[in-house]
Amino acid sequence: MFSLAAASSPAASRAAVAVAVAVAVATSPLHLSNLLSTKISRSSYRQASLCCINIRSCSSRSSPRCVKAMAADAEIVSLPMTESHSSASRKKQALISLSDKCDLAFLGRGLHELGYTIVSTGGTANTLEAAGLPVTKVEELTSLPEMLDGRVKTLHPSIHGGILARRDQCHHMEALDKHGIGTFDVVVVNLYPFYEKVTAGGNIEFDDGIENIDIGGPAMIRAAAKNHKDVLVVVDSEDYPALLEFLKGSNEDQQFRRKLAWKAFQHCASYDSAVSEWLWRQTGGETIPPDFTIPLSLKSSLRYGENPHQKAAFYVDKRLAEVNAGGIATAVQHHGKEMSYNNYLDADAAWNCVSEFRSPTCVIVKHTNPCGVASRGDVLEAYRLAVKADPVSAFGGIVAFNVEVDENLAREIREYRSPTDGETRMFYEIVVAPKYSEKGLEVLRGKSKTLRILEASKNEREKLSLRQVGGGWLAQDSDGLTPEEIQFNAVSEAQPNESELSDAEFAWLCVKHVKSNAIVIAKNNCMLGMGSGQPNRLESLRIALRKSGEEEVKGAALASDAFFPFAWKDAVEEACESGVSVIAEPGGSIRDKDAIDCCNKYGVSLLFTNVRHFRH
Repeated sequence: MFSLAAASSPAASRAAVAVAVAVAVATSPLHLSNLLSTKISRSSYRQASLCCINIRSCSSRSSPRCVKAMAADAEIVSLPMTESHSSASRKKQALISLSDKCDLAFLGRGLHELGYTIVSTGGTANTLEAAGLPVTKVEELTSLPEMLDGRVKTLHPSIHGGILARRDQCHHMEALDKHGIGTFDVVVVNLYPFYEKVTAGGNIEFDDGIENIDIGGPAMIRAAAKNHKDVLVVVDSEDYPALLEFLKGSNEDQQFRRKLAWKAFQHCASYDSAVSEWLWRQTGGETIPPDFTIPLSLKSSLRYGENPHQKAAFYVDKRLAEVNAGGIATAVQHHGKEMSYNNYLDADAAWNCVSEFRSPTCVIVKHTNPCGVASRGDVLEAYRLAVKADPVSAFGGIVAFNVEVDENLAREIREYRSPTDGETRMFYEIVVAPKYSEKGLEVLRGKSKTLRILEASKNEREKLSLRQVGGGWLAQDSDGLTPEEIQFNAVSEAQPNESELSDAEFAWLCVKHVKSNAIVIAKNNCMLGMGSGQPNRLESLRIALRKSGEEEVKGAALASDAFFPFAWKDAVEEACESGVSVIAEPGGSIRDKDAIDCCNKYGVSLLFTNVRHFRH
């Protein structure tokens, strides 16, 4: 312990104390609070407190430069100041400014009990005062009222200086003391509800949207996050309990501080992405902008990815374009095991396909490919026909409907036996539909504890589709064309009748959801068979014919996702020989005439759609 005697003059006293403190810091981890417990005479105590203010604000491991500066120039160190703003008496302060005041009273009480002075703005301050908590209003620190309709409240050195000052930098603390600025140890801020405002029903006025862009909030958040070593920043009410627990401890966990800082910057980044997306819309820009940011929000951590050795998670796309746009990401799960990575892919494929049809339809998917599709006025019949298309593939697949699942349909799903043996009860990973009756849900829940039951909204058309490649992303409009929007142009001598044209349109709608190279054979609004994913279109055709059955294929419609590069002794001729009555394809091959001549030879109708449906 050091003992200091009073010097003969104030200047000498200041110099002596400064030198003593410099030596103490250089040779010992003692802080000023320890040093001030030493014996100092009354005449020199005030001078000592003034001289040593920088030691209190610097870490115990002050740099030699800082120590030498204090020892060499006591007059510079002993800056005049009021006692209330000296570092020796610096109080703990928390700055709170919230639009969403969820659990604000809980936070305020916790901070108050821990000895923090709460500084706050406008409505936040009023809410805290209503809860019986003492509050210092921001204008008491800035000596300026809110102005410009609230646009300027906290953009002031008395606020940002107290947030950004580094406690381990002596000149930072000297600057605060010189100007009578206190430090903030905690900053709790969330932002104007821009996202909610611009996504609410109806079109928001441009000026109203602009006024809901927060400026002061992001500035405080970013400042606190940058200086997270000294300032705890919180943007989420879910973190209030953890914050209070942390403040009760040693406050030395830098990882906790870094996580809060990361969350703060991420919060601002998502906010800015919404503003940017909205403003791009206001410019009347193209669907695909020159630059854009995709905000993603973690919905769930998954057990694994496509394979058990791969880690995985599921995120919800928070772009404005996705608000109320439907899809599997926002589906409600009523029952069953947690969704897996592959479950999400398959459910998405099934839901996208079934949503294309207007009549009551059932789609069954396995490994993202529809293996059974049927449309009927009676959805129970549609379900049975979809299973019969490929019962082996349907087992363990995903079954989707575009109509409500009521009690009768639920019982059929629960009890239906596989057509392969008439005994095995069909098993599914997922059932997805737009709606369930109360009894329908009750019956389905009884089928299996693991059966996932999803309720989804139809996907909006013309959304931007994104896909990742190594080092980049591909973006395109979604493939939303329907049969009503294209022309099925007969280019052969034979012309399709009404029934054949209807089957061709049905097959064409199915084939767009099958992986390329894709062939679908259909009759009476029911898929008979499909061939998918073959690098050789002829092999896809042969698979589809085999699945359809030799007798069933006669008089059926065939759809191809792309043109046939060859006709004679290839896919077109084999299709004609099998007995199909109509073929629908995009056309566009340099050998289109061969395909036309081949169909003319066999009396088959050939339709060109001029629309390709590759799916990779």
